[in-house]
Amino acid sequence: MSALQRGRFITLEGGEGAGKTTAMQVVIDWLEQDGRTVVRSREPGGTRAAERIREVLLDPSTGELDPLSELLLMFAARVENLVHVIRPTLAKGQDVVCDRFTDASAAYQGGGRELGPEPIRRLAGLVHPDLAPDLTLLLDVPVAVGLARIRNRTTGPDRIEQAREGFLERVRKAYLAMAEAEPERFCVIDASQPLDKVRADIQRALDRRLR
Repeated sequence: MSALQRGRFITLEGGEGAGKTTAMQVVIDWLEQDGRTVVRSREPGGTRAAERIREVLLDPSTGELDPLSELLLMFAARVENLVHVIRPTLAKGQDVVCDRFTDASAAYQGGGRELGPEPIRRLAGLVHPDLAPDLTLLLDVPVAVGLARIRNRTTGPDRIEQAREGFLERVRKAYLAMAEAEPERFCVIDASQPLDKVRADIQRALDRRLR
């Protein structure tokens, strides 16, 4: 199936407290107003099995994981999401909006856990060599701002949100480096702005990139 026939694959990326949940709804509303049928997903997660893996990865009681174990679990969940949600939806000509994808592994495990890019490249080449997002919105926010937002939540931080600031700074740096390297795919949104401005920037990006 050609790229013109299949649905569009849009991903949302960003560090902790960047506001991806709110941005997800803005994107879905825009697409539906444009007459598209949209399926939302998230990573890790998206299927029953992948959600079980998510629980292991994010539960603070899991404790410390070896960085490679963490990466492999992320990709195990990704395979399930691709096989059961993402690929079938795109094949129907419907759009998928996913909260995180392989760029998150490059940022969190490659950058934050300091595994480097090569393990992510190899796994991506095995798991989805023929598929990349059509558009990635990177919600960028300073680490201190993101952490302050997390502290204001009613639920406590998950295992990854509990990481030290140095880890989260490396994650942000990795994300921004990817955006600079692939400007045709990435669109960086300043997520530290007031919500109405963030929403307007996302809508402008969608108007510019998808119409």
